[in-house]
Order: sequence, then C-alpha cells, then structure tokens
Amino acid sequence: MVKVTAHTALLAELRAVLGRGAVLTDPEVVETYRRDMMPLAAAGVPLAVVLPTTANQIQRVVRAAAAVGVPIVPRGAGSGLSGAANAIDGCLILSTTRMRSILEIDTANRLAVVEPGVVNLDLREAVEKHGLFYPPDPSSYDWCTIGGNLATNAGGLCCVKYGVTTDSVLGLEVVLADGELLRTGRRTVKGVAGYDLTKLFVGSEGTLGVITKATLALRPLPQAPSTLVATFAETQTAASAVSRIVRAGLVPSLLEIMDSVSIDAVERHLNTELGAGAGSAALLLAQSDLGGDAGRAEIETLEQLCIDVGADFAYSTSDLAEGRLLLAARRAVLPALELLGRGLTDDVCVPRTRIGDLIVGCAAISQRVGLTIAVVGHAGDGNMHPTIVFDPDSPTETSLAREAFDEILALGISLGGTVTGEHGIGKIKQNWLAKEIGPIGLRTHRALKQALDPMNLFNPGSMFTAE
Repeated sequence: MVKVTAHTALLAELRAVLGRGAVLTDPEVVETYRRDMMPLAAAGVPLAVVLPTTANQIQRVVRAAAAVGVPIVPRGAGSGLSGAANAIDGCLILSTTRMRSILEIDTANRLAVVEPGVVNLDLREAVEKHGLFYPPDPSSYDWCTIGGNLATNAGGLCCVKYGVTTDSVLGLEVVLADGELLRTGRRTVKGVAGYDLTKLFVGSEGTLGVITKATLALRPLPQAPSTLVATFAETQTAASAVSRIVRAGLVPSLLEIMDSVSIDAVERHLNTELGAGAGSAALLLAQSDLGGDAGRAEIETLEQLCIDVGADFAYSTSDLAEGRLLLAARRAVLPALELLGRGLTDDVCVPRTRIGDLIVGCAAISQRVGLTIAVVGHAGDGNMHPTIVFDPDSPTETSLAREAFDEILALGISLGGTVTGEHGIGKIKQNWLAKEIGPIGLRTHRALKQALDPMNLFNPGSMFTAE
C-alpha cells in the first residue's frame, strides 16, 4: 500500500511538472516504449513514460523519482540493437524525443549545439545548407536521435574515415543522479583540462546520467562521391582486397562488405542486380568523397587493387545517381532479410585481417544450427553485423538463434575482436562484457557507476550489474 501511494504521489507530481499529456500510463501506449529493436533482450513493464521538453524538467523528474526509489531508463527513438533502452519493471521511461531543437549552427567554428531528440538525418540536412557535414550515420539515421547515438556511441557507414559518434562530440550537458546539471567539454578544437568526462558519458547507455544537450564538431561538406562495386568468388579473396586497401594507406569515405546471403536477399528485395554473378561469395562497396579528379583517382586505385587480388567483377562510377543506388542496396540489407523472418543482428568487430575468417565462421555456424545467417559490415574498420533469421513464434528457432548469437560473439573474441563495435552491451551482452574486460575492468566500471549514481537510479542492469 505504501508503494502504491508513493507511486500515485509520484505520478501526480510528474503531471504537475510536465503536464498530463507528457506522463503516459495507458498500457497500450506504454507498450510501444518498452523495448528497442533487439528481439531477445528482456523488457519489463514501466510505471510510466515521461516526455520532458527541457533540462529543468528532467532535473525535476530525476529528483522526484530518486526520492521514492523509482529507477529511470533514458530512451531516444528506440532504434538500438542491444536492449539498452528496454524497460525494467516499475521504472520511468524517460524519452527525450520532444527535445528536438537545433539550438545553434556555428559555421565559423564548425560546430552545432543540439538537443538529444534531434533526428540524425535532420541534423545532417540542416548543416548541409551551410556547407557542413555531421559524419556519424547509423543505418537508422533517418529516424534515430542524437541522444541515442550519444548513449550508444553509434557508428555507421562513414566510420572508416570519420570515426564513430564520440569523435564528433566536443561537449555535453548531463543531468546527474542528484538532479544537478553537469557541463562537460568545451567549444574549442583542443582542450585537456581535467578528466575527459565527455567521452565517459558517450557510450554509457544512460547508466550515468541523462544527456540534455550536445556540442558537436562538424566538417566541411564532402564532394560528390565516386563509387566502386567489386565482387569475388571467394570470401577470403574479398578480405584480402580489404587488407591490401588498408596496407596501401587508402582511406575511402566508405568501405562495406556483403556476403552471398546478403547479396541474394537484396537483389530479390529490390529486384535488381548488384553485379554479383551466380556463385559470388562477397561484394565490396567503396566510395571516395574527395571529389573531382582526386576522388576518381582514389576509386580507380581501389578498383585496380580489387582486380589484382582476383575480383570477378569491378565497376566504378562518378555518376551520383548510380552511386546512390548502390548505397541504397547496402542500406537495404536488413529490410530485405526481414522478408525472410525476424532478424537478430549481432555486432562484433574484428581486426580487418580477420574479416574473412569471421564470415566463413558465421557460415559454419549457420549450417550447424540450421538458420540463415547473413553477414554485412563496415569492412574499413572490421565492424561486422551477422544477422540471424528466425521465427520468433518458434521456441526451437528462438533458442537456436540465441545459441548462434553467442557463438558469433565467441568467434569474434577468438579472432582478437570485441563483442560490440557500435551497438553497445545493453541488456543482452552483460556476461560478454565481463568476459572481455575481466574482473579489474568490471570493478572499475562499478566504481564509476557508484561514484556518479550511488542509488543505481539510471538504467540499472544495462551493461553490467551494480554488484
């Protein structure tokens, strides 16, 4: 009875702070906020969903929840693939999607100041009007939010040249567990005053605080890209091409790989051909955004390297429309696989010299468990996304999918890699984080959590358990 009364009082206080329309308790509405896009991660039933519009409102929500011991799970658009935004029983889901203002675009200093609910693509399009470029571009860039990108340190197709989200973050504004507002970082290009708290919060999956504002570094708008597609009869030959490209010192703006399962799914989905003839085991897609003669020269060098190692087919173009079609085919892999069943996307990053071994190993796992596994990924940085296709209504297939998921993670570690390149740990890979970083690393994580969130208020159970 005491808890019910406390929860009732909390909801009343939240409605007074945010307005009735910003505190959602209808079960059917709340259901749409319970989980992200990872089908195997557990999700509880939240007490309510709150939709603040200002940092001050978030401060008041945090203090009110802390006073009665109700945990808070911060959430962006829910495009994540690790369960990091999934509810736990009795929590408040704090969605920042109504905080969607681009507060400043400073062209002289090449930076933008944004709220966490800004959609990635909207920011990219806004700064492009000023001749500027925001590089991080996750596959869900047309609907994922900057806040979610920050929380998971999201990457995307441009990582090989421009890095992941943290490489574009200058500073943050964060609400801490005591309701205070912390400002980290700076607006200058350089700065080493104190610990790098900005990087600590980027990728912390909402376990240390709620990001309310970000100062982001921008780049000059790249030139129109030249594009290359090359296909290979053997997976290891495609992997050799990647190694040759890296050794040659080439840094294309995009370097992607697709296995035969991905190629076939996309060609059937889009009713098109990618240049991959029957029997092609892998496809490389590359772009250069140097523009003009420099871009064409870089792509021609990439093309020749692919031919030299044994590509069956190689084609390059500076035609913008053709390049967009090829890039659209790469982005269509996951939608194409969804036509075959539910997709469970893994996220392992291996040394670039071991990409071929990972793809071959995933094919062996697929054969053993009897489920389709397609591999697509960012060849330029070794971040691969094996996707397991299964029937979620079948307990047998669901169990096999989870088994395959774990086997892929084990394979990635055995190849000298990591269990996540850009999706995060969330509520699906806690045990794997512990294996990867070891007891001292885990102890350090817990010490940081204890220092910043002693009540375990924020997203408890994501990444690791507090004890």
